[in-house]
Formats: sequence, structure tokens, C-alpha cells
Amino acid sequence: MTTTLADDRPTDDRPAVADGGSDGGSGAGARRVPVSRGYRFELVKLVSQWRIRLVTLACWIVPALFVAGVGQQATLPVDTLFGRWMHATAWAGPLVMLGFAGTWALPLLTSLVAGDVFASEDRLGTWRHLLVAVRSPGRIFVAKTLASLTVILLLVAGLACSSAVGGLLAVGNRPLVGLDGHLLSPGDAGVKVLLAWLCALAPTLALAGIGLLGSVTLGRSPMGLLLPALVALAMQLAQLMPLPVAVRLALPGYAFISWNGLFTGPAQLGPLLIGIVVSLVWATVTTALAYLLFLRRDFTNLNDDGSARRAVTAGLLPLGALIALTAGIVGPATGAASSTGSGIEQHKVERSVATAFAHLYRIQTDQLNRPAVTEAQLKATAACTKGSVRVAAEGPGNDWRCVVTWHLPGVEAAGTAIYQLDVTPDGRYTADGDGPKEVNGYFLVRTPDGDAPNPLWQFDGNVALLPTPKG
Repeated sequence: MTTTLADDRPTDDRPAVADGGSDGGSGAGARRVPVSRGYRFELVKLVSQWRIRLVTLACWIVPALFVAGVGQQATLPVDTLFGRWMHATAWAGPLVMLGFAGTWALPLLTSLVAGDVFASEDRLGTWRHLLVAVRSPGRIFVAKTLASLTVILLLVAGLACSSAVGGLLAVGNRPLVGLDGHLLSPGDAGVKVLLAWLCALAPTLALAGIGLLGSVTLGRSPMGLLLPALVALAMQLAQLMPLPVAVRLALPGYAFISWNGLFTGPAQLGPLLIGIVVSLVWATVTTALAYLLFLRRDFTNLNDDGSARRAVTAGLLPLGALIALTAGIVGPATGAASSTGSGIEQHKVERSVATAFAHLYRIQTDQLNRPAVTEAQLKATAACTKGSVRVAAEGPGNDWRCVVTWHLPGVEAAGTAIYQLDVTPDGRYTADGDGPKEVNGYFLVRTPDGDAPNPLWQFDGNVALLPTPKG
């Protein structure tokens, strides 16, 4: 290793150990290895591992096979966001894969790469050899961090590209129905799918920073390897709880959800941008903490590979303070501080359901070759209640009930339809049609070209959690 990395053969490892991460002189006649060369060396070390190669291969092949396979099945994952449209367009598959990746794949991948990049040297006992060769702990940290981020970006790119290719081959480049029912052209859908995956990079970097911190702090302990996955799981559980809006947005895991706002009209960019900024702040803070702890480490002591006390004082406490600080900033900045509760309010649900119904009614009209009608002509409205009339209509739950009313040109009587809603704490809901049967009573509608999925039978929607004006 020393002949590969170093320009001169070191005669003593004490200058490297005593360097403390500075880039100043560390011994006469010795030159430190450039970061670029250290980066290439660390990248080769990572991609030479059989598990990294296997995971990379899986990320570039399995999503395409999954999306193509589901596209040929009779049943669809309708309980997954955009899952009900996987037979209709290629762009639903990458979004289904993104939902799965944000929940399971990306936390596990960051644990496998970033959570082990420093701990592997502890297990192998190669720190002294690496320091003698590179002669700068700071450059070692930068090289390892860049190498792990490169591999993570390669894995994310594989998931996105593979799922998109699988959808295009199996289903075709067709329009996508957004979360408010409006139809996205194939080109617009492709651009927004790409933006959604790019937005997911921010929370992925936050998990990578947590992985670096755990790898440096806990050393060869298995907890360092599992830390990103455990943190991601804890944040997912927190998102299922009825938290205040400011606290929900202050968690970096919310950025794995807020990309939904790209598929509404107009786009709900507020929560999305907040989630991205919070995730990038977490990535910066956790990486900086890992860097400072790495420079303070005593590499002459082979048993110094992390401690529980260090993990609490340098890891948990700063991150807990970061959540409190972020929530304190997000609340007043967005007006969420004045809105107690979950942010799911009656007028928001009614507006979202009425808008989605109007867009989807037009799609059904086109399916049945009926006279064209616009959203302005329909004048769709919704009246929603939750549970008992004695209970305020707000907050998540599966006891929401909405009655949608609309008007057709030249028809004096108004049409009505009933929907049962299951609203989750993060604002996503599923509206299940409950009559009349001519509108939303059946899964399929009979069209001149044959049976087709009824867009009004069941649909997904999204409630804006940030305060919005009524009316």
C-alpha cells in the first residue's frame, strides 16, 4: 500500500500520526499523497468488494425487471403511490420504485457504503499503514468521503435509470395522471420523475453523513454500520405520528415524501424546498462532526475505535439540538407555528378532493366519448366531514367522508358522488368511491375500445400541510 499511494517510501510513521489532520509540513523529504490519488485508491477499494459489485449490479438490473414484470401482471400495487397507473404509463414505475427506495433501499445502501467506509479499517487494523502512506488524516477523510458518495450516487442512478427503462420497454411513453388528477404529458412526466429522483438525493446525502458519523464514532461496532438504516426507520415511524407541521418538516426523512408535491398543479414546492434544505443541513453538520472526531482520534491506540460516550456527546446531542433548532426556524418562517396540529384541515381536504375529481371527470369523459367539458364548467365542490359531527374535521384518519357536487352544461340537476377518505399524517390520502355506480361504483368502465380502468373509482391525492388561505 505504501508504494502505491506514497511518492516516497516513509521511514517513520510518527509524523503521520502526529499530523493531526493539518496540511503543513510533516517531515523533511516526505510528500503527502494528493486527495485525487487517495480518492482513486479508496474508490478502487470500494468497488473491488464483492458485496458492492453485487449491490451495484442489482441496482442497475432488478428495478427494470420489477417494473416490467408488474406491467405484465393483472394486479397492481394500488396501495403504493402511483402504483395504480403502472399499466397506463412507463413513468409510474420509477415513482413506485422511488417510494420503495426512500423507505428501504436507500437507507440500507447508505449503511452498506458510508456506514462501513471507516469501520472497515478498524476491523482490518490498517489505520497505521494508511496514515504512513498518505501522511494526512484530513486527506484520508476527504478521500473516503468522496469515494463513498460516488458509489452511493452510482447506486441511486442505477435505481432511477433501470426502473425508467423497464417501464418504457414494458408499457410505453404515455401520459401520467398527477396527484390532483391532471394529466401530465409524457415529456412533462419524464422531467418531473427526474426531478423527483434528484430531490431524493438530498435526504440520501443526509443518511450518508449519518453513516460517516456512525462509522467514525462507533468504529468496528455493528451499530455504526446500521446507524443510517435505524435513523431512517425512526424517522419513518415519526412521520406516521400526528406531529406538528414544523416538527415534521424539520426531519430530513420528510424529503423522501415531499417530492409528491411536484405532481400537483400548481406544484407544492414549499414543503419540497424545506425538506431539501433541511436534508442538506443535516448532511453538512453530520459530515463536519465526523471530520472533527476523525481528526481528534488517537491512531496510536489500536483499541481506540469509538465509545458509547462519544456517540452520545458528539452524535445524539448535536443532532437532537439540530432538530429543535430547525423546527424553531421552520415554524415561524412558514407560518406553521401559528397552526397547531397536523396541518390537515377541512378546507384543504375539500379543495384537494374537488380539484382531483374535476380533473379525473374530464379523463372519464374522454374515455366514454362524451361531450368535452372543462373544470370551470363543472364547478366541482366537495363537502367533507370526519367521524362524528361533534368532532372537528381535521387531522389524519380513515373516517373522512366527502360528498362531491358538480354541474354539467345544459343539465339543470347537479351530480353528486360520495367518497370515503383515508388520510395519512403526511397529507397523502386515498379516496374510495362509494357511489353512484355510474360514476365511481366500478373498477372498470366500458369504453368504445373495450374495458378500461375507471379513474373515478379510486384515486390518490395530497393535502398541502403548510397554511393556505381558505376559499
